[in-house]
Amino acid sequence: MKTILSYLSPYKMLVVVALVFMLVELSVELVQPLLIKVIIDDGILAGDQQVIIFWGSIMLGISFLAFLAGIINTFIASHIVQSYGFDIRQALFKKVQAFTMATFLKFPTASLITRLTTDVTITQNVIFMGLRIMLRAPLLVVGSIIMSFVVNPYLAMFLVIGAPFLLVFLYFMSRSGLKLFGKVQKRVDQVTRQIQENLQAVRLIKAYLRGSFESSRFATVAADLKMDNVKAYRIMELILPVLLFVMNVSLMAVLWFGAKEIQTGDVELGELVAIINYAMRMTGAFSMFAFIIIFFSRAKASAERMEEVLLVEEGIENINTDADSEGTTPRIGEIEFQHVSFHYPTTGMPVLRGVSFKVQPGSKLAIMGATGSGKSTLLNLIPRFFDATEGTILIDGMDVQEWPLKELRKIIGLVPQQSILFTGSIEENLSWGDQSATEELLREAANQAQIHDSIEQFPDEYNTRVGQKGVNLSGGQKQRLSIARALVRKPEILLLDDSTSALDVSTENALWEALEVEHATMLVITQKIRTAKGADHILLLEEGQVSAYGTHDELMKDSTLYKAIAESQQEGGEPDELHS
Repeated sequence: MKTILSYLSPYKMLVVVALVFMLVELSVELVQPLLIKVIIDDGILAGDQQVIIFWGSIMLGISFLAFLAGIINTFIASHIVQSYGFDIRQALFKKVQAFTMATFLKFPTASLITRLTTDVTITQNVIFMGLRIMLRAPLLVVGSIIMSFVVNPYLAMFLVIGAPFLLVFLYFMSRSGLKLFGKVQKRVDQVTRQIQENLQAVRLIKAYLRGSFESSRFATVAADLKMDNVKAYRIMELILPVLLFVMNVSLMAVLWFGAKEIQTGDVELGELVAIINYAMRMTGAFSMFAFIIIFFSRAKASAERMEEVLLVEEGIENINTDADSEGTTPRIGEIEFQHVSFHYPTTGMPVLRGVSFKVQPGSKLAIMGATGSGKSTLLNLIPRFFDATEGTILIDGMDVQEWPLKELRKIIGLVPQQSILFTGSIEENLSWGDQSATEELLREAANQAQIHDSIEQFPDEYNTRVGQKGVNLSGGQKQRLSIARALVRKPEILLLDDSTSALDVSTENALWEALEVEHATMLVITQKIRTAKGADHILLLEEGQVSAYGTHDELMKDSTLYKAIAESQQEGGEPDELHS
C-alpha cells in the first residue's frame, strides 16, 4: 500500500492534526478510570463531598473537550479522504489514458472501472477509519494495559494473560482476510463486466428474446460473488467471538481475584473499578478489531489492484512529454508500408504479413478484404495504436517510430468502424475534434459530411443533446457526425474504417464529392465496389497479405478475387461483408 498511501503526502500536516485530536480523545478515555478511582476511594468511601464535586467537574470538562476533539477530527478526516479520493482517481484515469493499446488490452474494461470506483472508495473508507478509530483501537488496548499496571500491577497481569494468543490469532486472520477479499474483488470485476456487456447489448438481447438467458448468466456470476463474500465474512466473523471470549475470561479473573484482594485489604475498591473500566475499554476496542481486519483486508486487496495500474512502466505513451509546438516542416501526408508484419501481443498469430504499398499525398486508397483480413489493424498501425512487429511505416518519408506521438496524431483524422459519440451537445461532439474550431468551421465540416441539414431539423440544432453513445441518433447520423468531427481537424491524413456502411447511395456519393476539395490523403476501408472505384488505388487484402494493388480497371483484369467480388455485387447487390 506504499504507493497508495503516498497520495496522502500533500495532506500530511492535516493527518498529523487529525491524529492529535484523536489522541486527545484517547487520552481522555484513558484518564477517566483514574478519576473514577479517586472519586470512589477519596470521595465516596471517605465521605468527602468536595472531592466528588471537584473531580466530577474535571471529568465533565475533559469529556466535553473529547467531544469537541472528535468533531474536529471527523471534519478533518473527511476532508483528507475526499481530497485523497479525488487525487488518486485523477492519477488512475491519467495513467489509463497513457496506456498503449497493447497495455490497455491487458486490463479488462470492467476491471479498470472497478479500480477507479469501488477500490478507491474502499481505501477511502479505511483511511477515514484509520484517522478516526483504526489507530485508536490498538492504542486504547495498549494504553489500557499500561494504565492498568499503573493502577494495580497484580490485577493488570490477568488482563494480559491472553495477549500473546490474541496477537498470533489476529495475524493469521488478517492474512486469510487479505487472500479472501482479493478474490472477492475479482468477482466484483466479473459482475461489473457482465452488467456492462448486457447494458451495451440491450437492443440485441431484446431482439433475440435472450433476457432470460442473460439473467441466468448474471445469476451465476452474482452467486459466485455471494458465495465468496459469505465465505470471507464467515471466517472474519470468528474474530469477534474469540476476542470477546478471551477478554471475558480475563475480566472474570480480575473480578475473582480482585474481590479476594479487597477482602484482605490489599486492593482498594476504586482500583478494582478502574481495572474493570480498562478491561471494558479493551473489550470494546477488541470488538472493533474484527471490523478493522475486514476493512483493512479489503483495502489492501484494493490497493494492490490500484498499484498494479499506477506502477505500469512499460507500454506507456509519452504523448504528454512531446513538445506542444507543431513541426516546422510542412506535412503532405505521404504514407508508405515497407514489408510490414504484425501480431497482437496477446497472440502469436500474424494478422499482417509482409504488407508493402505507397500512397501519394492527397490521393485516396480504398482497402478491401474479407472479415479478419487485417484491414482495421492496418489503419491502427498508422497513428501507432500498435507498433509493427516487423517492417517499417513511413509518413512523409520518416519512420512513425521517430515521430513525436502528439505531432503524428495531430495530422490524422480517424473515423472508427463503430461510431463513438459522447454525452453532450452536437456542437461539443464536433469541436471534440478540435477545441479551438470556430462555429464556421464546425458548420463547414458538417456540410461536407452531409449532416448539416439533418442538424438544422433538430429543435435545438447544434445545441441538441446527444445521448450516451448517440443513442438518440440513427446509425447514418452517427457516422456522418463522426466524419464531420474528423474533418474539423483539417487533417493531412484521413482514416475511414468502413465509415459509410449506414449511408444510402446518394448521401455517400454526395459525401465523396464534397471530400474532393480536401487535400488529405485518405485511406478508406470499404466493402462496396462502387466506393472503391472512386479511389485512386485499391488495396486488396487476403489473410493479412496483399492480394492485389492497383486501380479498379487494373484489378478487374489482374485479380480473380476482386473480379469475383465485383461480379457478386453486380448480381446480388452489396453484401454486408466480403467473402473470400
